[in-house]
Amino acid sequence: MKGFAAATLALVLTAHAALAAEPVFPPASRIGIVPPEDMLVSKRFSGFESEEKAAAINFVEMPAAAYGQLVNGLTKEALKRQGMSETSRESLKLGTRTGVLIGGTMAGPVQGRKWVMAVQDEDLTALVIAQVRGGQDGYSEAQMREALKSIALRGPVSVDEQISALPFRLGDKAGFRPVRVISGNSALFTDGPQDTIKAVEQPMIIVAASLNVPIPPQEKRSQFARAALNSNQILKDIKIERSESFRFKGQDWHEIVATAVEAESGQPIVVMQTIRFDPDRYVRMIGLTRVEQRDQNLPRFRTVIDGVDMNP
Repeated sequence: MKGFAAATLALVLTAHAALAAEPVFPPASRIGIVPPEDMLVSKRFSGFESEEKAAAINFVEMPAAAYGQLVNGLTKEALKRQGMSETSRESLKLGTRTGVLIGGTMAGPVQGRKWVMAVQDEDLTALVIAQVRGGQDGYSEAQMREALKSIALRGPVSVDEQISALPFRLGDKAGFRPVRVISGNSALFTDGPQDTIKAVEQPMIIVAASLNVPIPPQEKRSQFARAALNSNQILKDIKIERSESFRFKGQDWHEIVATAVEAESGQPIVVMQTIRFDPDRYVRMIGLTRVEQRDQNLPRFRTVIDGVDMNP
């Protein structure tokens, strides 16, 4: 009986260990890992985090075709410009998938360690960015690398499920439909039959929640909003028509309306950017429409952003 009991206990412990080693997928994410101990699914982005140990693992889903360009762009010089000094680089073979794992240290105002991993599947490129801020406390190099190498990928998740996992809720969509979710914190909407929108042939909206970005003080929000708009790489020749801050629903807002040119096609467009500031986060909407449709679509853009509520 003692032998039977010992064998049963061993089986139970093995089963529990196997269950504990199962990859965890954040809501609506196609990317999962076996997270380090005490690291929980983030409520702010697609991935995991531990506030106590100042650590985070962030997932970004990209098309499979993006893998080559992504990896070629992860040079030592490019990483250094982003505040990461490379200390290791490893080619990965994860079953039928290939990948690369780069480790390094963070420079600048935020000190610590950082890892960047890219993995290619048949229809998906997974970009995983992990960091541990501060000194040697928190997770070890071995713990983080073990977690990253446990990566698992699953099949497509419906857009509706992805929308439900965003850090904000959408009210009146003003006739726009969701096309895709990006990085677990932003969503693209359009009105028309095409999911891939070229030359702004259809009006489009991107709604995005901030990811642990410090909120600028009141007097610098206009400058912050202009910088955010000018950082948009699909626009050029931006000419601001209106830029104003206001209070609405008990919150601070800033809105810009501008004309611009869609960079690839040269198509003249009108852009509306509206940012709603909460005490510790913000939500930003960018709406793009052709010039001849501005009177029809600018009020619709405002309807969408006015109906957004941040999840607690």
